[in-house]
Amino acid sequence: MKLERTISKIKSVDKESMKLAKDRQDTLTKPPGSLGMLEELSIRVAGIQAKALPEIKHKAVITMAGDHGVVDEGVSAYPREVTSQMVYNFIRGGAGINVLARHMGARIIVVDMGVAADLNLEDGEAFRSKKIAYGTDNFIKGPAMSREDAVRSIEVGIEVVEGEVNKGLDILATGDMGIGNTTPSSAIVAAITGREVRRVTGRGTGIGDAAFEDKVRIIERGLKVNKSNPADALDVLSKVGGFEIGGLAGVILAGAANRVPVVLDGFISGAAALIAYTLTPQVKDYMFAAHQSVEVGHVAILEHIGLRPLLDLNLRLGEGTGATLGISVVEAGVKILREMATFAEADVSESEDKGG
Repeated sequence: MKLERTISKIKSVDKESMKLAKDRQDTLTKPPGSLGMLEELSIRVAGIQAKALPEIKHKAVITMAGDHGVVDEGVSAYPREVTSQMVYNFIRGGAGINVLARHMGARIIVVDMGVAADLNLEDGEAFRSKKIAYGTDNFIKGPAMSREDAVRSIEVGIEVVEGEVNKGLDILATGDMGIGNTTPSSAIVAAITGREVRRVTGRGTGIGDAAFEDKVRIIERGLKVNKSNPADALDVLSKVGGFEIGGLAGVILAGAANRVPVVLDGFISGAAALIAYTLTPQVKDYMFAAHQSVEVGHVAILEHIGLRPLLDLNLRLGEGTGATLGISVVEAGVKILREMATFAEADVSESEDKGG
């Protein structure tokens, strides 16, 4: 099975490359450690790529789209049709992620994982039709999908990344589109972390107080109806997840299996990261949390996995916008390591304080 083979390919980061990168950082024309997380990021990327001098040239954003049956319960301020409308917007280049990807010089791949409409789009460089179904089922009435479809959604994510690796891929960002997808994401977080639903549920697209209370009750009901096993990521995904969330979990796993750094977007990508991490904790070493989402449940995700966000800009759009900005920070750290002169190269005197 592709999922099992991919997990088996995920190896430890390369410690020798990290040591060599750290040694070089300590000889650059600055006090050791003075560039803080930028130095740490470059060392981590060295370990991921297994290169003492890592490089980032080929950048990709994979944005996965899917609809959710639970939207029938009124959990979103926007109608289901917005999912397909936004996919067209992505392809036309008019969305926030398009602007930021152009700014970063990253290619975008939009994947239809389960949009509840027939999209009049042909497969090409920017679009892949991988529709598993026309949206998930309503999880307050039973599982969102079958276990087989949960596996398939993850394997689609793996396949998409494998295709991009063949074109050259040094770093990738995760993105999502799916009206109502903060609801299954909150359900996933509550199921896996064991935290109270109210403490991991936010207002998504901007619902009011009454709708928020309904959303909490709906998630609690879905969890009670489905009784998922928190130690079984596929069970959680199939019971209360989404096709695009499974796809993003596959993207994360495939990135790790191919030694590609994966920069996570916000809450939805975080839910996917929880699925991937529960399948194999080793994937953590390949993930970077781009930012701290406004969605309250994102804190629980980062704490559970043990990730530290790079940015805090009050973002909650999704699409991969925060992750694309995160790529810029990771790339900056790598460029410092590669391009900054050492004391010897610059003929600059080093510190005489050998003890400090």
